Amino acid sequence: MDFDEIRTRLADVVAITPTPFTADDTIDAPTFERLVGRMVDGGVRVLTANGNTGEFYTLTPAETRAVVDLTASAIGEHSLLVAGVGFDVTTAVDSARHAASRGAAAVMVHQPVHPYVSRRGWIDYHRAIATAVPEVAVIPYVRNTRIAASDFGELADAAPNVVAVKYAIPDPAHFAAVARRAGLDRFTWIAGLAELSAPSYASAGATGFTSGLVAVVPELSLGMHRALAAGDFPAAMQIWDTVRDFEYLRAAHDNADNVSVIKEALHQIGYGRPDVRPPASRLDADARGDVEKILAAWGVR
Repeated sequence: MDFDEIRTRLADVVAITPTPFTADDTIDAPTFERLVGRMVDGGVRVLTANGNTGEFYTLTPAETRAVVDLTASAIGEHSLLVAGVGFDVTTAVDSARHAASRGAAAVMVHQPVHPYVSRRGWIDYHRAIATAVPEVAVIPYVRNTRIAASDFGELADAAPNVVAVKYAIPDPAHFAAVARRAGLDRFTWIAGLAELSAPSYASAGATGFTSGLVAVVPELSLGMHRALAAGDFPAAMQIWDTVRDFEYLRAAHDNADNVSVIKEALHQIGYGRPDVRPPASRLDADARGDVEKILAAWGVR
């Protein structure tokens, strides 16, 4: 698969797979495989293993490799595997090479975990990872408003396998300016804040968006993307109205319950336990009841 094809295929709903755990706090492989199968059968064509919805920062290196292995075996030949990588450069490169050996077409590089991030350092970090795996497409995950349009261009000049950007800054106007200066056609721009921000980002040039909701109700996320791709913003906003209460629950308390809501919803429809690892925590009884009511309104059981 060449980079142009990968760029085209990333202009889609980019699912972030949750990581179910057993009662012993190990990865629940059978449930994980069922969950990936549910998404693929529901029409999902791009899946990211080891994203934030997958609780990347709570997983050991061995567990992140296991998640990639499980996803690769369950994803099917028609879907694109993206693997989240991060931490120090050596760890990220080792993870990227492992993912490539399992058939991943791309890696998403999590934002650097460091209290001091300069623009030059950001470029150097991503360049070191991208040039170590030149055969793999690379997607920086950006949450830092200081990263400028010229930084993306300099990075891609040095590492042509940087073909897409997951942009997760809650400012569509800022995104629009950065994406236009960096090149709307040079990268596939993926809205990294899920369904609540997808319409506004699409209006500014994003052609894909990430989703955790898609693991619960694939047809809603995919329907929103179809509407946005067709320029049918009224239809997209109808779906936005349908999912907003669920997404507001995820965003509550500065996103403290982001993954917990997904895990609870999946638990209620028979896909694993609701457990999340610290520093997240399980939903309280009121929030669990809210999830139940939303699922009932959607007709999901």
